[in-house]
Amino acid sequence: MKRQSGFTLIELMIVVAIVAILAAIALPAYQTYTKKSKMTQLVAATGALKTAVEVCMQTYGPGQCALGSNGMPADVGSYAGVDLTYTAPASGADAEITATVSTSAASSTLAPLTATNTVTLAASSSVPMVWAITCDSDATDNGYCPQ
Repeated sequence: MKRQSGFTLIELMIVVAIVAILAAIALPAYQTYTKKSKMTQLVAATGALKTAVEVCMQTYGPGQCALGSNGMPADVGSYAGVDLTYTAPASGADAEITATVSTSAASSTLAPLTATNTVTLAASSSVPMVWAITCDSDATDNGYCPQ
């Protein structure tokens, strides 16, 4: 008589249960990781504007860095699904760049982020210049604000 080999039904059910438990733990961690990487894209989209602000503030001083003057771009617009806004610093004040997920990118390129997700970078007027990052409350509360 030939002996049958293989797994019993209970052994297969145990393996399925273990895989389900691992998936339940890994999925939320993966989603947070995905959101964190997309928020980092918001910061990366500010790169060229950050450089222009740094050069202008170090060359001409904080009160001289309005859009379209002293090497600053005339318009910041949007870049790779990220809408950028720039607040020029008054003398002795901080410059601010705000990156917001555009409505079209929220459903495609930068999903799972929404159009309410923002990153604000504030440049100190001190030397050396330091950029401070703050995020919307959703990103801050859920731990995917880049540091």
